[in-house]
Amino acid sequence: MSEKISVLIVDDEWMVRSMLRTILESAPDITVAGEASDGNTAVSMAATLRPDVVLMDIRMPRADGLTATERLARSAHPPHVVVLTTFDLDDYVRTALHHGAVGFLLKDATAHDMTAAVRSAARGDAMLSPKVTRRLLRHFTEDDEGRRGTQTEQRAAEARQRLQALTAKEREVLAALGKGLSNTDIAAALRMSEATAKTHISRILTKLSATNRVQAAILAHHAGLLD
Repeated sequence: MSEKISVLIVDDEWMVRSMLRTILESAPDITVAGEASDGNTAVSMAATLRPDVVLMDIRMPRADGLTATERLARSAHPPHVVVLTTFDLDDYVRTALHHGAVGFLLKDATAHDMTAAVRSAARGDAMLSPKVTRRLLRHFTEDDEGRRGTQTEQRAAEARQRLQALTAKEREVLAALGKGLSNTDIAAALRMSEATAKTHISRILTKLSATNRVQAAILAHHAGLLD
């Protein structure tokens, strides 16, 4: 990664791109490498510019953000994608994460949250805003209530079995992660260094065979750790 975090902004509205550029370039450690107004252009520009992070809108012409995110994940030099949208819909979150996005923020996020998401993504840390995490987990809670009791109990038992591989401290970290906290916030809440928090999270993902923080949070939810 370059000295400054390079970002490609992808949104079909020029005013939104302008706002995002202004916010990001106000941070001393972030630079905007380019802008794209649709998914196809984003994939092409990313191949040329090789940004560290892509801020990706969902609904765009030619190729939407979900399609572009999936194509970027299969590219030779995949950037870290943070999906940014006004559409607070759980299906988008799940699909984006499945396609390789490492973060998901709403467009009404604060400037601080946006720059924090870019930095987190550049480090390779998946990030969801606490608001989105709560909605996503609530969605799975509603799914559980709609399933037959035996199916829900079986999934809970499987999740509890997988969590047995974790130490007591790792379970604490997982519970904090499940609330949508960043590594910095987890470290502060549990009185440990950020490096230690990151190490714990890495071990948690490995032990749970989870590819990202959201998968780990969902397992924690199914196991009842977040109740």
